[in-house]
Amino acid sequence: MRPVWKWVLGIISALLIILLCVVWYYSRNWKPIVEIKLKEVVHNSTDGLYALHFDDMDLNIALGNVTLYNAELRPDSAVYQKMIATKDAPNNRYHIKLKKLKVRRFNLMDALTNKKLDIKSITFEDTQIHLMNEYHAFNDTVRTTPKKSLYESVKDLFTSVNVTDIIVDNVKFKYSKYADGKETGIDLDKATIKVHDVLLDETSHQDSSRLFYTKMVDVFIPGFEYDLPDGYYKAKFKSLRINTRDQNVLMTDVVYEPRMSKSSFYKQKKQNVTMAILKFDTLRAEHLDFRQLIDNKNTIASVVQLKNGTVDLFADKRYPKYPINKIGYSPHQKLLRMKSLLRLDTVLVDDVTVTYHEMSGKYFREGSISFNHVNGNILNVTNDSVYLKKNKYMRADLAAKVMNAGLLHAKLGFDMLSDNGTHTYSGTLGAMQAPAFNRILRPLLNVEIASGNIKKVAFNMQGTDHRNWGDFRFDYDDLKINLLNKKNEDGEQSSKKVVSFLVNELLINDSNPDKKGVYTVAKVNYRRVPEHTFFKTMWQSLLDGIKQCAGISKEREAKLMGVAETGKNIVEKGKDIVEGAKEVGKKAGNFIKGIFKKKEDDSDSTPQIDDKKKDTPKKDSDE
Repeated sequence: MRPVWKWVLGIISALLIILLCVVWYYSRNWKPIVEIKLKEVVHNSTDGLYALHFDDMDLNIALGNVTLYNAELRPDSAVYQKMIATKDAPNNRYHIKLKKLKVRRFNLMDALTNKKLDIKSITFEDTQIHLMNEYHAFNDTVRTTPKKSLYESVKDLFTSVNVTDIIVDNVKFKYSKYADGKETGIDLDKATIKVHDVLLDETSHQDSSRLFYTKMVDVFIPGFEYDLPDGYYKAKFKSLRINTRDQNVLMTDVVYEPRMSKSSFYKQKKQNVTMAILKFDTLRAEHLDFRQLIDNKNTIASVVQLKNGTVDLFADKRYPKYPINKIGYSPHQKLLRMKSLLRLDTVLVDDVTVTYHEMSGKYFREGSISFNHVNGNILNVTNDSVYLKKNKYMRADLAAKVMNAGLLHAKLGFDMLSDNGTHTYSGTLGAMQAPAFNRILRPLLNVEIASGNIKKVAFNMQGTDHRNWGDFRFDYDDLKINLLNKKNEDGEQSSKKVVSFLVNELLINDSNPDKKGVYTVAKVNYRRVPEHTFFKTMWQSLLDGIKQCAGISKEREAKLMGVAETGKNIVEKGKDIVEGAKEVGKKAGNFIKGIFKKKEDDSDSTPQIDDKKKDTPKKDSDE
């Protein structure tokens, strides 16, 4: 028996040696054939636009492994210019360099006999990708002949190509956009890309579960900062995760802010425009349609979430404001004017604080008003005419703490198909102390609320491009106002007692219901100033309701002006009293007109007392 086993072992050993020799022989002799074929496939499938180059190739037929060293996919600029002339050039070109390209576990015999190429994995090492974008108008027109698909480019060689996994680690990505002879770009370092289940066959391009022939593309970018082309702002984030299978996008530590300091921003702008700083811990999109986004630049998602963030808006009234007609440019009307389609079923606002800051042009101090911990949702955010025919209303339901004190709950509705900007807004403000508003009144108006208990505010309003109307209720008591003197050398500030007394006794009802038990419900009918923004008009309408509930009428304004002038004549003999009385007519009248009736050049959301500068028209403006 022993000789038999010796013969068996000898035969097996011989066969293995022969097999290894065959593999070695074919690996060596097929290597130039494979090299030529690879370059030929790349050239033919891209109509000569790209050429594949590499220093060396390691081919192991037995294991089904191929490794390319120092590989490069290089676009041919001469061919690209010819394609532009024939209107066949794509908008995007790629220049790819990599240290190693590893192809693992492919079946060469199956590829040769059945024309089916199955690959376990492809790995890119030390990759550099340069994407060059150059817009061509002819790509927006309808082509007389359809573009050749990727499958049509390789079908003469393979009937199907399947790759289980593609991994690109630590890729350096550069994006260059060429327009009007200028180049702008974005650079990313250390991005990671994973692609799963790539299938290229006769039907895969019609598979709705695949994006660009893949079941999943997962992209992770650890950090990014980009200077916007406007020269004023930059955007950055800590991390970005994109997953096409889950249809999710997740960004963390997202920031949109000026590239310079606030003072430099306004010195360069030379006008009172809104400066914005936006910061969010999390910005997330769910069920984002990547196919629509890539193919048609349409943004369609079921949910977008803004979580744990701040929105700071700044105005500086030391600089002139150049108003323009804002009729027809409310937020929902701007949404309809967007060139690209936007459809978001729900926008979730989760713990976001919105603060408006304004630098006074008279007192050179900054005041602010805040809406803390905003939570809620905005529904049906879209300019899709098909969807708007089914539901024409965009609605918002939001809650916040005003000055981090009183709870504000507001609901807004926008008729997206209305020709005149029809909208509604209603809400309630819970109990809070009125002096909380001194954070904005003292710096901007030199006025303070000495006392006041706000019990409840409720409003139910309707509006169009030209008018706002509705009911306004304001329940309060113990309301007292102090008009302030300028600060002395020690930084202390006292009140103007005479004028403050006149305002409190003759102008303002200190409670609603008043001392006689009469309860006032305001009937607002406010006509919009064309140069005012949507939100400023909303504020002015609510302010009209506050005035009515506080008992302020034009007759009371005139009465106070007369009493103030009489007081001035009586106290002329005393120098200090004279100076105080002079302020009565000016300050009290301006106070009435300012705090309860904003002037044309006031900020979009903050009342002013007496900024007498007249706006002059100019083409630039800011919402």
